[in-house]
Amino acid sequence: MTKLKLPRRKLLFLVAAVATLSFSPGVAKAENYPSRPVRLVVGLPPGSSPDIVARLMTQWLSERLGHHFVVDNKPGANSNIATEAVVRSAPDGYVLLQVLTANASNSSVYATLNFNFIRDIAPIAGIIRVPQVLEVHPSVPVKSVPEFIAYAKAHPNKLNMASGGIGSSQHIAGELFKMMTGVDIVHVPYRNNPRPDLIGGQVQVMFDTLPASMELIRSGKLRALAVTTATRVPELPNLPTIGEFVPGYEASAWQGVGAPRHTPQGISEKLNREIGAALADPNMRAQLANLGAIPMPMSAAEFGKFIVDETGKWAKVFKFAHIKPE
Repeated sequence: MTKLKLPRRKLLFLVAAVATLSFSPGVAKAENYPSRPVRLVVGLPPGSSPDIVARLMTQWLSERLGHHFVVDNKPGANSNIATEAVVRSAPDGYVLLQVLTANASNSSVYATLNFNFIRDIAPIAGIIRVPQVLEVHPSVPVKSVPEFIAYAKAHPNKLNMASGGIGSSQHIAGELFKMMTGVDIVHVPYRNNPRPDLIGGQVQVMFDTLPASMELIRSGKLRALAVTTATRVPELPNLPTIGEFVPGYEASAWQGVGAPRHTPQGISEKLNREIGAALADPNMRAQLANLGAIPMPMSAAEFGKFIVDETGKWAKVFKFAHIKPE
């Protein structure tokens, strides 16, 4: 057998390089992480969709990584309160953020923020997409997207579109629809749940999340016209997508996980692997499916690009709609 001979200086260099890698702070932190409880901060109250998903994920991470991951609800200001709390936290992996669709639109909604989301939050992993559905009160005499567009154009400013507030996923999905179709419907933002007024007919249109709307659609209290995602959803296979009539239209609520910038890469990679494993687990996928959610596994880099793309997309929609930051 031929022995590989290396110059002594090169051999010592390689040994030192391996030692440096093995004992670098980032690697050591990742190997020992977590060594105490981890908080996942959610910008919506308990019982909301992001809260439920966060609790499923923290349970998985607790069991897999041997320390408690706990949900910390900090609702308010379209998730800005939660985001700022995480931005101001130490970048050590022990305070994480449940990243929401609102985080991609807030820079267009608020004139002044105490942080720059893309700069100050490091993306870790995508979790889910949640389809939305264009639905109307039964009094609106339409049964398809083309009929809805024609009716809205024939009756400008007569239809009221409810949402959970300016910059919410319901609002931006509706504004994108208005931009791409040229319809003129009135946005009515709510601080609280707008569905009772939609059921009662005080407002007539909503781009709501599918899980929240499913029973209302099945009971006939609301009429679904189409889903907002690029493809049809298994729960309502006969319901078309808006994109089948408005080419290029796509909108969905989504969730992921982020951390303060400068969080060690090894910790981010470890969390990404575990979240990816959760999204591949049949039991977890079944629980998410019960919520109407579609797994959205991504690398940190892919999730970061996704956030940048979404931020740019919604900025264009808000500019078109002449919505000025508050």
